[in-house]
Amino acid sequence: MSRSIMHMDLDTFFVSCERLIDSRLNNKPVLIGGTSDRGVVAACSYEARKFGVHSAMPMRMARQLCPEAIVLRGNSGTYSKYSKIVTDIIKEEVPVYEKTSIDEFYLDLTGMDRFFGCQKLATELRAKIIRESGLPISLGLSLNKTVSKIATGEAKPNNEISVIEGTEKPFLAPLSVKKIPMVGDKTYRALCDLGVKRILTIQEMPIELMENVFGKSGITIWKKANGIDNSPVVPYQERKSISTERTFDKDTIDVQKLEGIMTAMAENLVFQLRRGNKLTACVTVKIRYSDFQTYTLQKKIPYSAADHTIIPLVLELYRKLYNRRVLVRLIGVRFSHLVEGAHQINLFEDVSTLDLYKAMDLIRNRYGDRAIMRASGMGAKSISRWNPFNGEPPPLLANRRR
Repeated sequence: MSRSIMHMDLDTFFVSCERLIDSRLNNKPVLIGGTSDRGVVAACSYEARKFGVHSAMPMRMARQLCPEAIVLRGNSGTYSKYSKIVTDIIKEEVPVYEKTSIDEFYLDLTGMDRFFGCQKLATELRAKIIRESGLPISLGLSLNKTVSKIATGEAKPNNEISVIEGTEKPFLAPLSVKKIPMVGDKTYRALCDLGVKRILTIQEMPIELMENVFGKSGITIWKKANGIDNSPVVPYQERKSISTERTFDKDTIDVQKLEGIMTAMAENLVFQLRRGNKLTACVTVKIRYSDFQTYTLQKKIPYSAADHTIIPLVLELYRKLYNRRVLVRLIGVRFSHLVEGAHQINLFEDVSTLDLYKAMDLIRNRYGDRAIMRASGMGAKSISRWNPFNGEPPPLLANRRR
């Protein structure tokens, strides 16, 4: 029986999430990533791409190419929330799916055509995701993962392409070899040096020649170029850790600033645990000094998602770790050994504390992750959301300052 594999990719996912929150970003060039000269572009809108901007580009260069772009630091909590919405929709409709990143999925529809018709099912699923999440998404449908992924790329933005069995090679032939998954810049340059720029050229080459030049990778590239890919859709498993890092614009030794940012990062991650109905059993703190020496320290704990348990531990680990008294380049926090579950109170905990968490989480869910936070973490300005249109702080923060 022939397989039916669907690939789905949320279009400019981070940007699309920001536009759901603030419609004034629509049709404007938007850059998301580190806002300092050291930062890089994590995502950019199609309007920004017209100026030559792309992901992983230094933010400084991106600003030079597109001076009118609106730059946002982004919010991992927001993106995780919308990713979960899409994942839950897919989970309801398809028995076997693979989530390869926060915004990309493979779905195995093999056999489902007996009941629905795979093309109809794919179209209806895409429409449901757009309707219920508000996010644009593109899809490709074929008999394997490689062809479907390439088809999705050709379908963008916000469209779909189905490649009928037997037409894989003609579909791939006119495309650039750079469209083949696993062909990066280095391999692309090597292929161009051989005069190979279109997939058709690889299709016409003996597989032995590709192997002689590129080794085992050459065999894989040749198979993909010919639409051959038997790799299975690996069932999705929940993530086992969450983390966040902060690289400073300028290396710092400001102890109060470092502890404030560490507190803010820990508080936000604990909120992400509770929002995802997760508990952690291992806390890790990371420090990178100006000489790029990097150190980590971790501690296992009883499963928890409580601020009063985890935040003091994060600060304790940080104080033990920060012992060189030299300039710091980066700090980070990571929670691992995650499991499903909600925090359970014990005999020594005050129920009112947990009620306070619920109230704080309600405010965050309604107004944003940084709508309410500890005073000790208020110095972490770059972690909070920024309104690019008037430069003013978020409403709740502004009200508290008055």
